[in-house]
Amino acid sequence: MAMAEAYLRRLSRWQAEQQREAVADVHMAAYQGTAGDDHRDRRGFLDRFERQVQRTGFDMVVADGGSLAGAVYGFRLDRDDDWWSGLPGGPPPEIEELTASGRAFLLAELMVRPIHRRKGIATRMTDLLLARLQPDLVVAAVDRPGEPEGRARRRGRVRASGWSEASAT
Repeated sequence: MAMAEAYLRRLSRWQAEQQREAVADVHMAAYQGTAGDDHRDRRGFLDRFERQVQRTGFDMVVADGGSLAGAVYGFRLDRDDDWWSGLPGGPPPEIEELTASGRAFLLAELMVRPIHRRKGIATRMTDLLLARLQPDLVVAAVDRPGEPEGRARRRGRVRASGWSEASAT
């Protein structure tokens, strides 16, 4: 049986809040069976999503293939943002300079249901999200506490997508 085409659309902040349960469903399906369940639990995701949707510069794109197939979202990231406190020593020097422009964007979440993977949906969603924003810098954290076993796989995906890596240490 052929899968339906995934159509992309932007969500406003209000629409994102209205779709939060469907987005949480995608999140749970996308990370089912991965390590770090404390980070991946539904309630924890919904709490983070509620805070992130309120961030300055929040933007979101979803893929719909009959039901929500994937989502990508993020928000503007400033030099003195609390997000950097999770990095030892704050932002690396080459990044700190770029954050001064006010055009740095944190790609907070990228998720695609397993059944819709390997169809270019993640790339299409990310391209659409970033096309309107035209940031000077896009930051995506790929190392997750408690999930060291997936680090090489995640870094490989980042490089395969044409992104470059900046060390946080």
